[in-house]
Amino acid sequence: MIIVFLERMKTKLIPIKQAHFSIITYLGIFLSLIQLSACGVYTQSGASIHPDAKTFSVDYITNNASIVAPALSQTLSEKIKTKFINETPLKLTTGQGDLHFSGKIMSYVTTPVAIQGNQTNAISRLTLIVEITCDNKLEESKTFTQTFTNFTDFDASLDFATIERDLINKICDGMVQDIFNKTFINW
Repeated sequence: MIIVFLERMKTKLIPIKQAHFSIITYLGIFLSLIQLSACGVYTQSGASIHPDAKTFSVDYITNNASIVAPALSQTLSEKIKTKFINETPLKLTTGQGDLHFSGKIMSYVTTPVAIQGNQTNAISRLTLIVEITCDNKLEESKTFTQTFTNFTDFDASLDFATIERDLINKICDGMVQDIFNKTFINW
């Protein structure tokens, strides 16, 4: 039907090829916008967000692990906020947002990964396990509580206290990406 309409326009109303191209171009853009608007809001990161969602909130992630790294809870909480601010149109609020995140650190532990021939540890692994709850007030079906696990390996001969902050940043970056994917990309 659209093709017939365009053919009639081409032969009867607009004999100039440039005008014909312009109409097709504008029609294509218009149809694409209609199709996208029917599916919700999409961001450059691929996030699918309910069109009525405007805000999000993040509670301080509590640390219930047997080993407590002082900067871990703050780092994880802030990285979640920063990721969502930078990659979604949602605004951070101090009250209960349209999407509200809370959680707890369940485990923060180092374990040996590679033992050398002389029975010493060559590589260690830092593992972080976090339980996150996302309360989606606009789409109850997308509310979840899930355990996320991430780890990073490091040279066991290094002083852990001197590299811990870098390891925490690295492991939290991966963790936040997993939380983002679960929340907005239906991963």
